[in-house]
Amino acid sequence: MADHPDNEAGFRPVEAAVEASSLRDQLTTIRRALTTSPMRKKLLWACIGMAAVIVATSIGQVLLNRWNQPFYDALARRDMEDFLHQLLVFAAIAGGLLVLNVGQTWLNQMMRLKLREALTLDLIGEWMRPARAFRLANAGAIGVNPDQRMQQDTGHLCDLSTDLGVGMLQSLILLASFVGILWALSSGFVFHFGGVSLAIPGYMVWAAILYAGTASWLSWLVGRPLIRFNSDRYTREAELRYSMVRVNENVDAIALAHGEPDAKRRLELDLGTLLGAMRRIYGAQINLSWVTDAYGWITVVAPILVASPVYFAGDISFGGLMMAVGAFNQVNSSLRWFISNISGIADWRATLMRVADFRIALGETDVLHHTERRIEFGENPDGRLTFEKLEVASPDGCTKLAEPHVEIRAGERVMVTGDPRAGKTLFFRAIAGLWPWGSGRIGMPAGEAPIFVPRTPYFPLGTLRVVLNHAGGAVTADDTDISAVLAEVGLGRLSSSLDRFARWERELSDDEQRLLAFARLALLRPKWVIIDEALDTFDGATLRRVLSMLERRLADAAILNIGRGLHNGQFFSRSLNIVKYADGSSLRPARVRAGAIEPPPATAVREET
Repeated sequence: MADHPDNEAGFRPVEAAVEASSLRDQLTTIRRALTTSPMRKKLLWACIGMAAVIVATSIGQVLLNRWNQPFYDALARRDMEDFLHQLLVFAAIAGGLLVLNVGQTWLNQMMRLKLREALTLDLIGEWMRPARAFRLANAGAIGVNPDQRMQQDTGHLCDLSTDLGVGMLQSLILLASFVGILWALSSGFVFHFGGVSLAIPGYMVWAAILYAGTASWLSWLVGRPLIRFNSDRYTREAELRYSMVRVNENVDAIALAHGEPDAKRRLELDLGTLLGAMRRIYGAQINLSWVTDAYGWITVVAPILVASPVYFAGDISFGGLMMAVGAFNQVNSSLRWFISNISGIADWRATLMRVADFRIALGETDVLHHTERRIEFGENPDGRLTFEKLEVASPDGCTKLAEPHVEIRAGERVMVTGDPRAGKTLFFRAIAGLWPWGSGRIGMPAGEAPIFVPRTPYFPLGTLRVVLNHAGGAVTADDTDISAVLAEVGLGRLSSSLDRFARWERELSDDEQRLLAFARLALLRPKWVIIDEALDTFDGATLRRVLSMLERRLADAAILNIGRGLHNGQFFSRSLNIVKYADGSSLRPARVRAGAIEPPPATAVREET
């Protein structure tokens, strides 16, 4: 079978204009996801516990800072007895801080786990709402590699959010604890210039703020490009992983076509773009290091330089100097949180953009093409399937039945065919409700749930029994019935593997997968079946075997088969025709918010053959 345009979509991917969401929108989106999560209470208690531990740690840090003066004064006096006493005090304070640090590490890890569980479950739930994943895959760049956004990006965002959030809270509490101490210590500082004395209230506090503020401003100027570079890097990582997975899933075809050189070039190209993105990150990080490292080295002597005029004037003791230096370092350490974490903040901002924009796009796919006309769906109480002036809109025009009014009764077997470019799979997906854009009405039989059989069946991971029980209802047949149906479709050898776990899409050929799908259909015994070209690839003998099985097992079922029309006319007693009008009502480009940096996928338009 030739590569079919409808193999995946059956239509040109919907081109979506890209709009970048704001930081406020992104934070609001994540907040909503967490506040509606069943994990919210556990997260709240973990946050309360973390705040309590940080406050207790700050108290211990204040006590440790106060310990500096008597300890260093004892050293200056050469007082051995007081020196040993201060060591015991230090041991008690340090022991308490050790316990608090271990507790903080445990709470940090628990917050990471619960945050990731809450956010990932929310994204999976939003993604797996009916037809959302399908619509998102055709919404442009934002629908590329959703697996990375939900797995890698979400995990990274949770780790960064926890570490940065805890660090910022700790810095704020330490700042509140030590700024008063530093203010009191420096309130008596008097500078003497010749015969003039100058007292500056809270001198060392202002010095710390000015010092850290200048460095923070320089760090932001130099480090801000990292947001864009990190987002670009994650995009390139996803593209490389996608290419590798695609090669792995098509190794047979690649080997048969001797396509290894082409595949190698594709992988090398993706790797090259990734390495280029990483080089830009490393260059920006080196530029940032000039600021942060210089600031770190100056900080070694900065507090002593700030307080030295007062010390040399004899206004404070050596122990008082060390206490003031310690308080300055604590205040400066709190104020330099932004400087120390600028690279992580840029990474967090880039990851937040990818995760939040993905969740925003999931919701916006529900109103994709909201200004376009939609097909009306209803139910027919008399149990018929009807199509009234049905037109299915696509970017290339519209697809419709040649007959404006079509009625299919229970038990009928109808063949729907058309030209290669007519859009048969698009018509199939319109009936299934996956593609609602167009006009007219589809009337479904009331109280019935049709089974839709796509060209490529889906098999969940699990045993063969689980596969046969998937989608559309519960298989109530016993092993004897299952074995009989498998034998009727030519898969009798699988009867002994009902409880074997396997990746059945890998173990079975394409035709065997379709045969297994029809065996599942027979066991489900639906009243209405709609098939999309799943019969087209069978040879004559196999097709006759499948139709014979359907004749026996689904004698009363209505079967609507959309395909090439090469099947047994005795089974499909009625025929309908699909036509394509290129000048009909077409679908205009959509507008979906997505990451402003991520490029749209380079997907060529495929047509039916």
